[in-house]
Amino acid sequence: MNQVEALERAILARAERLASEYRERAARSRDSILREAAERLRLREAREEANAKALAERTFRQRVQASELKMQTHLDRVRWNLVLDVEQRLSERMRVFIDDEVAYNAWLQRLIVEAAEVIESPEILVTANAQDQRRLFVNWDTIVSALPPGKRAVLVPAPEVIHTLGGVLVTSADGRIRVDHTFEGRLERLRPRIQQTILERLLPGGFDTGSLFTG
Repeated sequence: MNQVEALERAILARAERLASEYRERAARSRDSILREAAERLRLREAREEANAKALAERTFRQRVQASELKMQTHLDRVRWNLVLDVEQRLSERMRVFIDDEVAYNAWLQRLIVEAAEVIESPEILVTANAQDQRRLFVNWDTIVSALPPGKRAVLVPAPEVIHTLGGVLVTSADGRIRVDHTFEGRLERLRPRIQQTILERLLPGGFDTGSLFTG
């Protein structure tokens, strides 16, 4: 083997070693790139999955809230209808009570006496609807005799009657103090208790919609 052949072989061997080194380096670079790409893909998928979950949870909460609002609106409507129904029944019972002349007249007298006891005025004015005004006029002497000592009552004449189903409106002589014992006035004062009774008797579970969705 001459020197030229030896040099060629040395060059070829060196080239093969360099080629092997570059192949190994390229393989390592490829593996590193693939690992980085896979990691980036995994992180991207994780972010997208987290975003999707957050969006799904937000959408679910919005739907639940919308359902709760819808249910609450429905329950409020149910409650209002129950109140109206109770008031209607109370009006019907009041009309039956008015037809019981003895009991109703005694009740009117008791209302006037109770008002006279709380109104700090020696003279009170009593106003009623047209029908009750006539009843009171007939029984006025009995009513006056039942008043507390030192109290004087005046039955407001017919032109000044009020529009009410029943009961009386009692005021001081100067009109500054008034006791509304009309059916409508008493019903208005009792409305919170009526609603509470409805809740306790007809809807013992109340109107809390939270348990419908959260258990």
